[in-house]
Amino acid sequence: MIDEVKSEVKGKIEEVEHKVQGKIGDIERRLSELEDRPFSFSFDVVSSTKGWTDCVKASQLVASLRESAAEVLQGIPADKLTDLTTIEKAL
Repeated sequence: MIDEVKSEVKGKIEEVEHKVQGKIGDIERRLSELEDRPFSFSFDVVSSTKGWTDCVKASQLVASLRESAAEVLQGIPADKLTDLTTIEKAL
C-alpha cells in the first residue's frame, strides 16, 4: 500500500515538473520576444496610448533609464531634463 502511494506521489510530482518546465519555456520565449523589441517602440506605444505630452514623455523617459543610458543624463543640464528633444538627441 505504501509503495503504491509513493509511486502515485512520484508520478504526480513528475507531472507537475513537466508542466512547470513547459511554463518556463513559454516564459523564456515571451521574454526573448520582448527583448527583441526596441525600448523606443514600446515607449512610443505607451506614451501614445496614455496621451502623454512631450514634457510627461521626457519625465517618464528620464525615470525609466538604467545603467549606461542613465549615465548619459548626467551631461544634460537639470532644466533640460524635461525637454524630450534634448534627451532623445543625447541618447
